[in-house]
Amino acid sequence: MTEALAADLKLIVFQLKEKEYAIPVSQVRSIEKVQHITRVPGTSTFVKGVINLRGLVTPIIDLRSRFELDESSYSDSTRVIIVALEDMEVGLIVDAANDVIDIVADSIEPPPEVVGAIEAEYISGVAKIDKRLLVLIDLDKVLSPNEVKAAIGIEG
Repeated sequence: MTEALAADLKLIVFQLKEKEYAIPVSQVRSIEKVQHITRVPGTSTFVKGVINLRGLVTPIIDLRSRFELDESSYSDSTRVIIVALEDMEVGLIVDAANDVIDIVADSIEPPPEVVGAIEAEYISGVAKIDKRLLVLIDLDKVLSPNEVKAAIGIEG
């Protein structure tokens, strides 16, 4: 983990299936309702397409698909979390964006060995808060800039 974790962290908590995941608020630009997604032919299966968000063409990634979880139809609670990745913004489709919490960096443990192999490579740690278990996502691994650019047809 990076030295930025020496202090407290503010995280956005979201849900995929029955699990809760978290990403640093500092990487989040906004949380949006799902809107019309324009499919881009020839992209990876986890790239759902692009949306026009306030005049910016924003690639949309389905995290269920990225983590090789069963896909489900969108509901009223489905959200798109817009995150900043280097010089671009990317939308992540999640089942629900639950809340924003502060945690102490010391409460973060390394990922357990038993996590599924696909998911494990995207996890930076696990935080136990009361009875909740939050899986911290490493956005740089989930959204490798070259992979995202290649997925939407931009040469990296």
